[in-house]
Amino acid sequence: MTAHYDSLETRDPAERERDLMARLPALVASAMRAPGWAKHLQGIDPKSVTSREALAKLPVFYKSDLPGLQKSEPPFAALTPEALGLYARISISPGPVFQPEMDRLDPWRIARGLHAAGFRKGEVVLNTFAYHLTPGGFMLDLGARALGCPVVAAGPGQTEQQLIVIEHLRPVAYTGTPDFLKILRDAWVAAGKGDFPIKRAAVSGAAFPPSLQAEVKSFGIDAYQLYAVGDLGLVSYETTAREGMVISEDVLLEIVKPGTHEPVAEGEVGEVVVTSFDLQRPWIRLALGDLSAVLTGRSPCGRTNTRIKGWMGRADQTTKIKGMFVRPEQVAEIAKRHPELKRLRLVVTRDGELDAMTLRAEAQSADADKVAATLHAITKLKGAVEISAPGSLPNDGKVIADERSYK
Repeated sequence: MTAHYDSLETRDPAERERDLMARLPALVASAMRAPGWAKHLQGIDPKSVTSREALAKLPVFYKSDLPGLQKSEPPFAALTPEALGLYARISISPGPVFQPEMDRLDPWRIARGLHAAGFRKGEVVLNTFAYHLTPGGFMLDLGARALGCPVVAAGPGQTEQQLIVIEHLRPVAYTGTPDFLKILRDAWVAAGKGDFPIKRAAVSGAAFPPSLQAEVKSFGIDAYQLYAVGDLGLVSYETTAREGMVISEDVLLEIVKPGTHEPVAEGEVGEVVVTSFDLQRPWIRLALGDLSAVLTGRSPCGRTNTRIKGWMGRADQTTKIKGMFVRPEQVAEIAKRHPELKRLRLVVTRDGELDAMTLRAEAQSADADKVAATLHAITKLKGAVEISAPGSLPNDGKVIADERSYK
């Protein structure tokens, strides 16, 4: 039994970076075999994309655009270089977004995260993610089987039937949402069935707040979080260190500023953008719409890849003020026109029965009246401007904070 899945997890970070940069041109070239990517990356020479700086100049691809693009150009918005018949399975995520599954062992690379959660060969896994249409059940199923774990294809719900399965097969491990794990354990205890056999879990798909983490731990269950998406699979995973989530191998992750999509400084909260090195299902700068931040230093668990804090909210902060949409891109444009401004936050409130907005900006020195004029010119709405000292605004990735209450 080894602590790490393979030697890739513990290699020198500089070696990993050289490897990823060397593979970028082939990834871009492979993607551009597909008409959708060729259009999206029009004018890009794949041979020129050999660094993070060069990658950051490529346009971001919004995950939120996929439903519309797939509807206009079925089945996969012309983003796959392979013919439809070469994929093993097709699933559907909310949107709807149609997801092709590669015909190979562990196509979503989930096994690495399960191994970090303590899953080992021969242990029976109760998989409660849905198998019906959605990819979640198959993602975890194939990942566990790649480790040599027999999988109970349980799916969600049907608590009474699940208890019969647990009592009969005595699974050691669980995959599913953290709240359903609690439901199963509580029902087991209420039924007076004795010791709960599940001792470890890999959870995803729902919030796992500290209070629930503590409760699950009190059950004698060692639970770890996975950050995975149906588009490309495992993004990051929690380890025994319990200090953030380690980015998966074969994934290049950026944290960018909502609105500009420029990489932010280490520790700054921003939107998660992922490039996945899968030549059959390439993703280049896919903006997932989630917020996170990079943690400094290395994980005590021995893995050397970059860590992120985990899911910190949604990045799409577009809101409507007085009937007009205001977007993060507009706030970014204000910052561009006033380089003396640092972090910005547009706060939306109610003044009596009317919408009101205040642009709060960090700066050593700035002319609030000039900034207010720019705010009006860009948004077509009038708003107040407050200038404060650098470091005074929250580092939570919010560019637009809608604090309106209609009670």
